[in-house]
Amino acid sequence: MRRHVMFIHGLWIHSTSWEPWQEHFGKEGYETLAPGWPGDRETPEATRSDPTGMVDIGVDRVTDAYAETLAGLGAPPIVVGHSFGGLVAQQLLARGQAAAAVAISPAPIKGIRVVPLSLLRSSFPVLSHPGNRHRTVALSAKQFAYSFGNALPRAESDQLYERVAIPGPGRPLFEASSANLTPNAPTAVDTRRAGRGPLLLMAAGRDHTVPAVVVKAAYKLYSASTADTELVEYPERGHSAPFDKGWRTLADAALDWLARRGL
Repeated sequence: MRRHVMFIHGLWIHSTSWEPWQEHFGKEGYETLAPGWPGDRETPEATRSDPTGMVDIGVDRVTDAYAETLAGLGAPPIVVGHSFGGLVAQQLLARGQAAAAVAISPAPIKGIRVVPLSLLRSSFPVLSHPGNRHRTVALSAKQFAYSFGNALPRAESDQLYERVAIPGPGRPLFEASSANLTPNAPTAVDTRRAGRGPLLLMAAGRDHTVPAVVVKAAYKLYSASTADTELVEYPERGHSAPFDKGWRTLADAALDWLARRGL
């Protein structure tokens, strides 16, 4: 029986961004799936034309939707997530609903207190208007180039923008920004749990949206657990790392990490 791997996209990116990973993992013997968030439509173009289904979608709703999909797979799968998808992957792992997780530049979980300036600037298009909590927000190509494509030539960033960028709900960013002041925050993860499966955290050294220092802070929170947790950093990569032209470096590292754990 082939092991399932579920890919979880982040805010402002469509699930089709995972297609190269799905093909690559499929050749290695995995059964893959990459569902969208609640409200996503089948293609980036369709989602851009009508993003209303994502209005007021928060982290809990996204996590529960993926948990429901996982429940239909039988044995707990491997989950691979990017940005807010990486946060969701950690939640599913902590709940015991995943056998292992790879979190690429994961959005800040509750308990992380470092707030780099570039993270604030990347979040500004949403957080600057309180009403965006209940709206969908689209990045401009210029904003995308700063938040995702800053480690790329501008032409490549613009191509990615056209290929995979979609509007996203504002609610998750408000939930993450207020998490340390909110009891039972939607972005909370049980980092002390000892009985969970292995976790690989991937950080990108030039990431503006989730700077490497944020991922390292998450890794430090996990030090309270005896569970298998590993951190790897790619110093010259940005937030687009899992879906720009260098995506295979991360994919091969994830495959190697899984193989070394018998997964």
